Amino acid sequence: MFGCKKTLDVNTDPNNPAIEEASPEVLFPSAVMSTAGRIGGELTILGGIWSQYWTQSFASNQYKTMDTYNLTRVDLNGSYNELFSGALADYNLAIQKAQERSDWRYNLMATVMKAYTYQVLADLYDQVPYLEAFQGGTNLQPKFDDGYAIYVGLLGEIDAALAKDFTSVPFTTAQGNSDFVFGGDMGLWVQFANTLKLKMYLRMVNTKPAEAQAGISKLYGDGANFLAQSAGIASFDGTPDNSNPFYEYNIRRLNTTTNIRASQTFTTWLAANGDPRADVYFGTSSPIGIHQGDFAATAQEQPTYANATVAVQRATDPVWFISLAESYFMQAEALERYFGGAGAKAMYDAGVTAAFSEHNLDASTFIGAGGNYEYPITGSFENKLERIIVQKWASLPGSHALEAFFEQERTGYPKNSTVYSTDAGYIPGEWVYAKNGVTGGRFPKRLVFPASSRDRNSNTPPEVPIYTKVWWGK
Repeated sequence: MFGCKKTLDVNTDPNNPAIEEASPEVLFPSAVMSTAGRIGGELTILGGIWSQYWTQSFASNQYKTMDTYNLTRVDLNGSYNELFSGALADYNLAIQKAQERSDWRYNLMATVMKAYTYQVLADLYDQVPYLEAFQGGTNLQPKFDDGYAIYVGLLGEIDAALAKDFTSVPFTTAQGNSDFVFGGDMGLWVQFANTLKLKMYLRMVNTKPAEAQAGISKLYGDGANFLAQSAGIASFDGTPDNSNPFYEYNIRRLNTTTNIRASQTFTTWLAANGDPRADVYFGTSSPIGIHQGDFAATAQEQPTYANATVAVQRATDPVWFISLAESYFMQAEALERYFGGAGAKAMYDAGVTAAFSEHNLDASTFIGAGGNYEYPITGSFENKLERIIVQKWASLPGSHALEAFFEQERTGYPKNSTVYSTDAGYIPGEWVYAKNGVTGGRFPKRLVFPASSRDRNSNTPPEVPIYTKVWWGK
């Protein structure tokens, strides 16, 4: 009655300001941690199981639906929802706010991370809302765009952000601290942008070969610099809610360390090559594995399963968006595909060296003459591609495991085995169909749309089987 609004607005919470007051400095780090939390957490567990680094523990239940390829629309809703309503919504608003004030630094940073996050969703679901996404109450039924169209759009967004002047204004200390990835180093953000573009073009080699070649050729023709260090979050301090999300999700919150055990697929490959990373990944040079998806075996059938090795997880482990080793391996593949192989061996050797060095190990004897990982310089293109991708697979366990699943789907490497890993003819490292798989011998290629989308958006595409390849699949 007395018009007290001028002196007191009791409906405004100073601890929760209106979204209109948000700034890139606040939105960007929140979005980055949302991306790291989901891709480096729940989706890492999925990627690690489907990439056969580890498998569901004997006589345990937590991840059976993943290990049997029995995921349905009620699974993984949290990651889909959070990456859209958390990470991507924040990136989108950060870009808008940055452009309004002509802050091309945050515009580039948020654009690159938006593209990275969108790419993961498009690669998992093949179609997701893009052009009509984030319109708020004006469009609660956004249409879904196909993965190829999303790739084209994202590549265009990255190019537009790279074309701006993002170097004229230096970051303040506080702004630099809001960049958990590179601390405000815009040169590294350019490298990340170029390397992400390289990854996206390589994804296109099977179905859009001319565009893939043109895009990669332009990157090299323009003298693009690629990542010379890993891109991700390496600042976890190990305390609750500030730990590696894989560790937080799988160990701290479940209050157990044994849900995930070593897969026979990976351990036999490490053993066959005398690879010292077995001790890094599993805490022992002789890990005991479980055959993929064989969690229902009895103690009499598989007496070693009770003592199968637990995958090593640490609360302070980093989450890499693109690792240094991965950057080198992608460059090696590009040089083999489009530049006659000139420099490919050097990049491959650098990739293996970086993968070993990350764990304070020396790769020189492995990549040297006669070593188990020597580059097949006189081999066919497929020989070389297989060596590159298998070594990439060996470098990705942990919070970047999802990438190994995508790469096998793109290239077919590591190869799929024609026999199960209990067979005398099994070749170590070849992927086996899970013992209790429900898809009739067909490996998973995608996720089905979650109930949170199907129940609320009538534009959600018809459901297809989980073994249906995505648009870029081999």
